Amino acid sequence: MSARPRGRFLARFEVFAECLLTGVWIAVAALPLVTLPAALAAGATHLRRSTGGQQAGLRFFAADLRAALRDGGWSTGLGYAAALALVGADLALVRALPVPGGRPTAALAALAALWLTVTLLRAATAWRPGLRWRSLLGPAARRALRDPAGSLLVICGLAVTVASASLSAPLAPPALGILLASTLAAEHRLTAPPVSPTPPVADNHSAGPVPTPAPPVVAHRSAGAVPTPCAAAPVVGNRSAGAVPTPTPARVVGNRSAGAERVGTTDGAPCRT
Repeated sequence: MSARPRGRFLARFEVFAECLLTGVWIAVAALPLVTLPAALAAGATHLRRSTGGQQAGLRFFAADLRAALRDGGWSTGLGYAAALALVGADLALVRALPVPGGRPTAALAALAALWLTVTLLRAATAWRPGLRWRSLLGPAARRALRDPAGSLLVICGLAVTVASASLSAPLAPPALGILLASTLAAEHRLTAPPVSPTPPVADNHSAGPVPTPAPPVVAHRSAGAVPTPCAAAPVVGNRSAGAVPTPTPARVVGNRSAGAERVGTTDGAPCRT
């Protein structure tokens, strides 16, 4: 293995290990459950700093956690916990009592809980120090519906976390970092600038000669054949704009050739050309 692929592999493995470590930090900080949104926001900020070459560590994670709680993370966590409790009570009621339409209601409740979870994750990754959670939840809920591909990516990360927790409980905390990384990737798809295609460069050697337009052909008339009016006319090309004969009658003076001298009137005044 050459030095360059080995360095690239080590860099990618370092990012993967950082995601696993961040998941452990999030799991510890989200033990009261009401601090889960703030812990996710602090973890997303830590991953952005570590991948962007900025200073990152447990001290910065704790500072971001406190800032996210001050910006409304407490109320967001309480609301999310209340929504999950309501969905759980609905599912338990449907299982206990065979009410009509219970299964469709349970399915709708599960979809609503999934949509709330995706919204919370996308809002947490969009959080920055100083932003209120109230201003983040609305746009995140709309992005969860208008960007189904990104939401599916988040749901895949959530499925990996649930599968890891079902196989072994100690695997659930590191899997939270993978879930957060998938949410960051989904948000990056929307904020990344589009790449404009490079226009093709024309080859001057292979391309044929550029045809030049033919010059306009000017009909040559005999001298004196075109009568000119009294007023000066703008010249277009090699012909004058006054080539159209005037409606006033003309007379030939003496034995001179036609068109050598014409006398007309414009506005009642004689003119001579």
